[in-house]
Amino acid sequence: MIVDTLKQQYVDDVDQINRLSFSDPWSKKLIAEDMSNPNCYYVVAVEGGQAVGYAGITDIAGEANITNIAVHPDWRRRGIGEMLLDNLIQYCIANNLLLITLEVRKSNISAVSLYKKMGFDTEGERKGYYRDTKEDALIMTLRW
Repeated sequence: MIVDTLKQQYVDDVDQINRLSFSDPWSKKLIAEDMSNPNCYYVVAVEGGQAVGYAGITDIAGEANITNIAVHPDWRRRGIGEMLLDNLIQYCIANNLLLITLEVRKSNISAVSLYKKMGFDTEGERKGYYRDTKEDALIMTLRW
């Protein structure tokens, strides 16, 4: 398995991962727009020429915000999410970004556990953050 930057050849795979992973997935158009945005950095985990997971950040005034991270359901629990997150962290450090922040559903215990394992701290909540369910989000941040 390799980690590669998101390229056009992987957009259909990422779209499928989105639809299988999120109740309110981003459109293929939005993914493509972010892919060409110089303030965004996206990576994919590739196995056999197919993207099986992806993650991305947006640089906002020198701070990184994780926009999405997801792994195809058939490939979960194999360390792919951790590998992608580690790649984002290393990218942010190498590019002198000050910190990484994200929002995650309070009910997404596996994601919250991964972020804690990687050193993120819970710094607050956003009430009713998710459009589809009005679920609260935890705000988590990694500083170095």
